[in-house]
Amino acid sequence: MQGNDIVDLLLAQTQSNWRRKGYLDKIFNANEIFLVSSAENPDVMVWLLWSMKEAAYKIHNRKTGIREYAPKKLVCSILSKADLTLGMVNIDKAIYFTKSSINSAYLHTISSPVQHQLDKIKISIYEFPNHLSNYRNTKPACVSHHGKYLALTY
Repeated sequence: MQGNDIVDLLLAQTQSNWRRKGYLDKIFNANEIFLVSSAENPDVMVWLLWSMKEAAYKIHNRKTGIREYAPKKLVCSILSKADLTLGMVNIDKAIYFTKSSINSAYLHTISSPVQHQLDKIKISIYEFPNHLSNYRNTKPACVSHHGKYLALTY
């Protein structure tokens, strides 16, 4: 199983006001809020943590059948930051490993319950207007889209 999430950073910047009072408290725990407040780029950290939660949730939902909007139940940890950010998300005693890539246009995260499987996930990212209109025919394991980006994993 695998999860996948993409965030169009330019769209997120204009559509979301995560700095408004109480926003972070609804989505993140105290340690995650500390990561945001101490980050060199707090905007990117918000979307990195959000993307990690989303990618892990997609696996957890398929595995358990539980559909619940409870982002604080998904607890993120950053394991290492380099060209790719490696992380871990815990939810209900399950662990999901994540790998995120960040550039100036978008942030993309993949997840797996098995850490070494992250390197085996194939990724295709398309930017509008170059989206595959028939992408479902390629049988992706997980689909994510936000703004002008479409991310498929296999």
